[in-house]
Amino acid sequence: MELRQLEHFVAVAEELGFGRAAERLEAPEAEVGRRIDALEKELGLRLFERGAPPRHVRLTAAGERLLPEARAAVAAAERVRETAEGIAAGTEGIVRLGTSRAFADRVYRALGALAERRPRLRVRLERAPQEGRLAAVRSGTFDAALVRTVCRADGIALYPVWTEPLLAALPAGHPLAALDEPHPARLARLPLRLAPREANPALHDLVTAAVPGWTPGPPFTTLAATLDDLASAAEPSWTVFHPVVPLPRDRRLAFRPLRAPRVPVSLAVRPGRLAPAVAALLEALTATADPMPPHRTPRPRPAPAQAPPPCTARATPT
Repeated sequence: MELRQLEHFVAVAEELGFGRAAERLEAPEAEVGRRIDALEKELGLRLFERGAPPRHVRLTAAGERLLPEARAAVAAAERVRETAEGIAAGTEGIVRLGTSRAFADRVYRALGALAERRPRLRVRLERAPQEGRLAAVRSGTFDAALVRTVCRADGIALYPVWTEPLLAALPAGHPLAALDEPHPARLARLPLRLAPREANPALHDLVTAAVPGWTPGPPFTTLAATLDDLASAAEPSWTVFHPVVPLPRDRRLAFRPLRAPRVPVSLAVRPGRLAPAVAALLEALTATADPMPPHRTPRPRPAPAQAPPPCTARATPT
């Protein structure tokens, strides 16, 4: 049984004639007759009583019973077509977005704006570690993922969406804690508890490029332990990190956003033309960032065959 046969059956039943049905279907009348004959043969039922002249017909009891089912099948197929057209146009469907709790505020704001413009487009949030998000984009498990500090990655195209400040933690009583947004150069002489490069190469390179001549301090262990040591140590020092968890309420510590460097956050996708739904998501995410001049519309940065060393950030005061 073919869908086209059911469409012809519904048309003939509603028009009560092969000629009018042919006009409605924009098909030759002989073709309409052949499709009805083939459907009756396949079902083993007579669907129409042919009158005199034969162009005028009426449903048999079997045809009358099958008509609602045929209408439902035709309507369902039309909904499939409409949905497929919406997916192709990016107005509906599902986008699987890899993300993390750290991006929640901007992501939810972007999804709210996207829902107003494309209410039938759903974004399903998938949480995973950053390397896991990139691997899921490569494999096609995720349609896109938000990543931080990544400049290049094999098999990935990156679309910048916003930048974020790093947070510095230092003793609350230190003179530099009085600055609302200290520049890293002001902190260069204060011993820095920096995560080792093997633990976080992107962050390590970002900070060391922004703080030339930085003074190594006591070792960085975990963030919680390092903050506790920093608060209780006799000698002042500082550390720097991404704000991914709620900050501890410790009056001995001061947390200040750094004026530089800004940390890039990008939407990672597979190379090639963006699917319309992903493009709509990218537009919504980008709109949550600070306004960007027209000549700086985000463009993809395809990954080379071999990933070079992590990019070096430029420390530009803001």
